[in-house]
Amino acid sequence: MKIFVNRKIKRLFFQALLPVLAGAFLSALCTALQPDRGPLWIGLFSAAAAIFIFTVLYRYFLEQNRIMEDAASQVRNYIAGDQRARISCNEEGQLYRLFHEVNSLVSILNAHAENESRSRQFMKDTISDISHQLKTPLAALNVYNGIIQDEAADLDTVREFTALSEQELDRIGTLVQNLLKITRLDAGTLVMQKAPEPVSEMMEDIRRHFAYRAAQEGKSLALSGSDGITLVCDRGWLTEAISNIVKNAFDHTEKDGDICLSWRSFASAVQITVSDNGKGIHPEDLPHIFKRFYRSRFSSDTRGIGLGLPLAKAIVEAHSGTIEADSILGAGATFTITFLIPTKL
Repeated sequence: MKIFVNRKIKRLFFQALLPVLAGAFLSALCTALQPDRGPLWIGLFSAAAAIFIFTVLYRYFLEQNRIMEDAASQVRNYIAGDQRARISCNEEGQLYRLFHEVNSLVSILNAHAENESRSRQFMKDTISDISHQLKTPLAALNVYNGIIQDEAADLDTVREFTALSEQELDRIGTLVQNLLKITRLDAGTLVMQKAPEPVSEMMEDIRRHFAYRAAQEGKSLALSGSDGITLVCDRGWLTEAISNIVKNAFDHTEKDGDICLSWRSFASAVQITVSDNGKGIHPEDLPHIFKRFYRSRFSSDTRGIGLGLPLAKAIVEAHSGTIEADSILGAGATFTITFLIPTKL
């Protein structure tokens, strides 16, 4: 019986049984020696056994009450804010199993509270980053509008700074859209509509998207890969992720630079690579390039928002993929995206 797992309960039963047996034995012995006083001996030994059992029970329940009071005190301490409060549960038995479960519940609540605290800190940091990122384009817009007002008669100046204002507004719009996308990915509210997609068609879509920019900037975007490779993915989202990496390559490649978008299939994976022969990434920056709003102290780029690569990483990971970056400073960078192909046993 599980009740006898507790050594204290087992000892209590033995302590209660012992005086009953001893009293019965002594009563029988004394009655045999003095038959005329049999009822007296039975009464005396029964009373003694009852007193002994009462004393044992009183001490046992007094100890149980102390244990319950200690447990209640620890619960009150936890409610009062002491997250280290725990109920002692070093003994065996059902009661201590209950205490152990209560301690496990406390640990789970602490973990949830810690996660909630991290989420609040993340939200605080994100809001701070957004405020910081919006200051630059908003300040620029104020300057541009002031110049436009002062140079209202000079149409060329008005056109120039109107175009610059439009660029800053586009930058703000991109920032807000990327933040919304990342937030949806973090919250898990975005459902990927996955289907088998030809990788070559997706890469061709990306090439066409950047064709005008490549021509304007005197850069080339080359494709390399087989037409027969397919990948189960959300075409729109994955195309956006890879486009962000290609955009990053354009941003950090000089005129006459080359960007290569390649893909290949292995027995258990599909791999997509974006490489360029641009400026490269400083070794100090490599561990941080996928962090949101990260700004390198070695970069002269003042236009970037710092969300393109983090968004690409979030989308790739939503497809159960991985993304890695490698670079030689001054010789270019390579981004490798790998998707494992589920195998059927």
